[in-house]
Amino acid sequence: MIEIEVRGDIEQAIRLLKKKMQLDGMKKELKRREYYEKPSDKRRRKQAESKRKLRKLMMRTERD
Repeated sequence: MIEIEVRGDIEQAIRLLKKKMQLDGMKKELKRREYYEKPSDKRRRKQAESKRKLRKLMMRTERD
């Protein structure tokens, strides 16, 4: 549960809420759960995510 204090400007509160949701990973989770994902698609997505993370890590280690 994410709590946001509204101090006058509702637009600023909405931006703050979106930022907190993005940092928590909640926004990504909500988007992912919007529709049913078949187990084979879920497995394929997780493999792609792990490849992406590994490639990103390799690029960072090469750069440093």
